[in-house]
Amino acid sequence: MIVPPKNPNETNREYAFRVISMNIISLDIEPGSMIGEQEIANVLGLSRTPVHEALLELSKSKIVDILPQKGCLVSMIDSDLIREARFLRITVETALVEDACEMAKEADINELEENLQLQEFYLSKDTDKFFNLDNEFHKTIYRICNKMQCYYMVNLMSIHFDRVRNLSLHSVKDLKIVSDHHAICDAIKAKDPVAARAAFQKHMARFELDWNIISREYKQYISDGSK
Repeated sequence: MIVPPKNPNETNREYAFRVISMNIISLDIEPGSMIGEQEIANVLGLSRTPVHEALLELSKSKIVDILPQKGCLVSMIDSDLIREARFLRITVETALVEDACEMAKEADINELEENLQLQEFYLSKDTDKFFNLDNEFHKTIYRICNKMQCYYMVNLMSIHFDRVRNLSLHSVKDLKIVSDHHAICDAIKAKDPVAARAAFQKHMARFELDWNIISREYKQYISDGSK
């Protein structure tokens, strides 16, 4: 399990949630594995209470299943849950990219463009860094639209989708992620909501091709109903 340092002002529960989520998304905690509260608490140097609270929060999205007296079972990759998470993101973020065309200021555009420069640099060099930059790009759009509570709600359900996004960085050879992000950013900069909507939905539509590749290469992680 990868254990990053605790961020300033981060509560113990938030820290436990972030670390467990990160390791599930990266598959350092594999689908179908059992994890224990005390084991995680020992690794993170925390008491069991914040770990328990973090796992309860994660169980709401069905990414873990709490089994009394046994521990927590990490869910297999389930296409139905992925598509539900993707549906939520498309519904919310389509509206956001349109709103961002009206709400984004010059400093916001600069922030998106700086993020894109880093994405281009790290895409072929550091998949973990690139994945984080990808997330930050989308998070910035939520911030531009003053919808951070929506971000936190969508982010919880998105863990299912994020596992597949992470695998696609290792499996899909012809990635169009950065060019898609450029198209979204350019549309926001041009204050063109029609183009922003089209660019974002094209970006999200790539999932079907990625899923076909991933479900073949990582079938050991896919739930029986999704194969």
